[in-house]
Amino acid sequence: MLTLILYVLRAVAKALVEPMSLLVLILIGAMFYKQNKKITLMQKIVVGKSINSPLELTISQIVIGIFGAVLASLIIACLGITFREDSLIDFIFILSIIFMFIKPRFVCFAYSGAALGLLSFIFEKISIILNKPSLDLFKIDIVALMSLVAVLHFVEGIMIILDGKRGAIPVFKNDKGTIFGGFLLKRYWILPVALLFIMNPNSFEGISINFPNWWPIVKQNIPFNTIKNLIISAITFYGILGYESVTFTRSKEEKTVSSGIWVILYSIVLFLFSQVSSNNEFAQLLLIIFAPLGHEAMILIQRFMEIKGKAIYASGEEGIMVLEVIPNSLADEMGIKSGDLLMNINNNKINEENDILDVLRDAPNYIKLTARKISGELKELKYDNLVSKNDLGALMVPKVVPEDNAVIKLKGKEFKKYLDEAKKREEDNQ
Repeated sequence: MLTLILYVLRAVAKALVEPMSLLVLILIGAMFYKQNKKITLMQKIVVGKSINSPLELTISQIVIGIFGAVLASLIIACLGITFREDSLIDFIFILSIIFMFIKPRFVCFAYSGAALGLLSFIFEKISIILNKPSLDLFKIDIVALMSLVAVLHFVEGIMIILDGKRGAIPVFKNDKGTIFGGFLLKRYWILPVALLFIMNPNSFEGISINFPNWWPIVKQNIPFNTIKNLIISAITFYGILGYESVTFTRSKEEKTVSSGIWVILYSIVLFLFSQVSSNNEFAQLLLIIFAPLGHEAMILIQRFMEIKGKAIYASGEEGIMVLEVIPNSLADEMGIKSGDLLMNINNNKINEENDILDVLRDAPNYIKLTARKISGELKELKYDNLVSKNDLGALMVPKVVPEDNAVIKLKGKEFKKYLDEAKKREEDNQ
């Protein structure tokens, strides 16, 4: 088994250095970089400064993606998720990218996996009815396919927890006259995943292994009792995983942890459903239907929880709420955190952001802030030897929307038009 694991790891490593695979990685990385430039621009528009750099966001996507690919490949190898040499399992990655262009959140393998499984099921039945084996084009084991989808979602959940909060864009909503702050979360990762194929001895390079008695864990329709006479080959495919969400009721850290746990739970349910469907075609058809519907149900439950939850980022009579802190700013150095309610500055009550700016401009050489933490604890934050500062370096939740403030729609052509205009202004100022 160790030999198989090392072979799979080498397959992933090879995909990162082989010229054609490396070109794919570079092209997708360039696509990520272009998207991340828009994200950092939006951060600058909303906050005043970019919280992340496009390069930082892109590198983290690639690094976390490679980590996820290694983890997914190892789990696939240990579970024994294996496909026939002539199967068209690679279509799951192609369909995923096609679906992404239709609607970004459909990049999820729950949708492409279900579509591929249904196509395979239909073509297999047509070939049987017409007695024409050549019509069975896809030759994909449904249990193996859905087990693969489950593993990819399990890894996706871990990646969301690790990296989902990075690149968050602060957003606001007006609910019955009260302004609430929140975060728009949007991340994609590239995965060079190594899949296992059962090859004929005369096929291209593979390995022959003495498998342990417990392998494979995933019971498929492939006759594994003859596996000793065949060869296992690991072939690497590139896939993209994505995460998108908005929250007003939790911090971005709490939201990504919650979302990641939901995705992991979905993956476990899908995997268990796959295993009990191994010998029943009707159950496998239900499995194909469950994959996208279960995923949609998971999303709807989270949306319902968000709607019913209490928004936490709102200013009030006691002070103004901090939504986001710019790294290496005065607020960051003072220990101000997202969710802090700033109540007093140099013993003067804070009613609006200008109260802070006035003190910063006129302060002698120190400032003292009284803040209520999310935990309810009151804390005094001080900064001595203050050099002239124009701002605190934190985004506050306003109490009212200024009359001259434009309403920006975060969807459709109006948002794109606004983003293009903002980008042009930014370039003109450089």
